[in-house]
Amino acid sequence: MELTSVLNQSLTYISSFALKCAADLDISGRIQAYGRPMPLNELARSIPISPEKDMMLGRLMALLVQKEVFAQDEAGYMLTPVSKLLLTEHSNMGAFARYITQPPFTKVMCAMSEWFKEGATGSTVYMMANDGKPSWDLFKENPELGKLFNEAMTSRCKQQMRDFVKSYPHIFDGLNSLVDVGGNTGTAVKIIAEAFPLLRCTVLDLPHVVAEANLEDDSFNVVAGNMLEKIPPAEAFLIKNVLHDWRDEDCVGILKRCKEAIKPRKDGSKVIIVDIIQDFKNNNPKATETGHLFDILMMSCHGSKERNKQEWHEIILGAGYSGYKIHPTQLGVDCVMELYP
Repeated sequence: MELTSVLNQSLTYISSFALKCAADLDISGRIQAYGRPMPLNELARSIPISPEKDMMLGRLMALLVQKEVFAQDEAGYMLTPVSKLLLTEHSNMGAFARYITQPPFTKVMCAMSEWFKEGATGSTVYMMANDGKPSWDLFKENPELGKLFNEAMTSRCKQQMRDFVKSYPHIFDGLNSLVDVGGNTGTAVKIIAEAFPLLRCTVLDLPHVVAEANLEDDSFNVVAGNMLEKIPPAEAFLIKNVLHDWRDEDCVGILKRCKEAIKPRKDGSKVIIVDIIQDFKNNNPKATETGHLFDILMMSCHGSKERNKQEWHEIILGAGYSGYKIHPTQLGVDCVMELYP
């Protein structure tokens, strides 16, 4: 059994690339369009691939069925809740699978052991593997990858925010204004604005990021700026899956900027953090494992980390907040924290 475990964990990366392949070939979309269980030969012809590769496609599908990405019966292949998330009109999580398996990231993972042996250094694994360049420079040099990054973040955000506004509507009670700090192209605030039409929403991000926002959508405002320097005023601030990209001192600085920008409100203004808490107890081993995987990704690419409850406590109080509340997680790998000035 131990040998099988080592073999399995050594080969797990193949599952990531099998999922990427399914996204690249739009297998979910083809099965959905077929409208009923889809036989292998019909799937192969729809891609299309050469008939001599039909059996190879069947072997790829066998792995994906075993991983519960797809289901199969005698009539053919069917969608599962997992593969439905790969569909463009749902969450388009295929974009995340394609993004995270790009060569710059696989190159970084291959360099991790050399980075550990380097000795004391302020560089990250990414910088060591990429001639000393920080990870954020990648998007400047490769705009297409930057576009895929935006798609990947949007894909994760869609389902996450739908669950958020459904599970935590009370968090938004009575609020008149909200700024999504580091909100990318506005996916989160668009979903919030649709659920709470009286709430004035704004997305803050760097100029080249918000330039990709849908400016024809008047459900939210756009502000181009640097969250480390200044944040526009509002009664509430949303910081979703942003702080894990930054070191502790930067997180304290971002939260201080939010506190300075908070508009006083009778029923209480707040900062809402959506992020991973490493030691938050849940009954989902897959969520716990995913948190550890994200932690290694943050360490390798940004020199940052996912944090446990004590680390979050120190950052929040270090930024001068009077208190905070952690809500029971209903967002899979992420938790929700409300901070009070």
